[in-house]
Amino acid sequence: MLKPALLLLTLALINPALAMEIIAHRGASHDAPENTLAAFRLGWQQHADACELDTWLTADGHAIVTHDADTKRVTGIAKKIATSTLAELRALDAGTWKAPRWSGEKLPTLAEALATVPDGKRLFIEIKCGPEILPELARVIAASGKQATQLVIISFSLPVCTDAKKLFPKIPVLLLSSLKQNPMSLAWTPRAETLIDKATAARLDGLNIEGKPGLDADFIRQTHAAGLKCFTWTVDKPDVAKRLRDAGIDGLTTNRPGWLREQLR
Repeated sequence: MLKPALLLLTLALINPALAMEIIAHRGASHDAPENTLAAFRLGWQQHADACELDTWLTADGHAIVTHDADTKRVTGIAKKIATSTLAELRALDAGTWKAPRWSGEKLPTLAEALATVPDGKRLFIEIKCGPEILPELARVIAASGKQATQLVIISFSLPVCTDAKKLFPKIPVLLLSSLKQNPMSLAWTPRAETLIDKATAARLDGLNIEGKPGLDADFIRQTHAAGLKCFTWTVDKPDVAKRLRDAGIDGLTTNRPGWLREQLR
């Protein structure tokens, strides 16, 4: 089976538009409860090229998968991840909030999520806490047996990205950024040049930018010209996805991987 990077290169030679990776945001989170094993398995069933997840370090040193700093939104019970043990967090129901049929879904460990990744697919791991998680991340990745080509590390924190790249030189590391528009000047910030300078100084592999109008063809061209990959989040509208695909985006994160792929045919 072709490795992910080689497969994308082959597709790009056939049709550049096909090289855009479709990444399931927190799994197939439109249809299943986000950041659960059910969502990741459904993402693979919907032919996502990759799944994305969020991870925190628990009070007893485990990498657990959830987005928020506490569990209130997805379990109905407020427990802070950083001050709770794995056992305390695993006792919560993380599925019923989505629909009764998902009752009993648990907050998975990163190890469990990694075990769902099929050959030829990738997992984007967003670090939501600080660099204190990196030793546990290294342990879990090593135990998983997954190749560096199947993993991507992402974070909004430049220090976390910098430390992750030093620890995992063979795993792609991307700097995440949102975009804001000045209501007076209509300029979008941060500028491509600013983010590119940060990423290149830290020897990162690319950027992962919010899918707003400020992420345009020129932004993507500048990123590629600097030798960096350019990904985007979170895009569920077909017209936006088509615009970014045609502008040369390397990958797109969406809550609806199967449906969006059909819209892009």
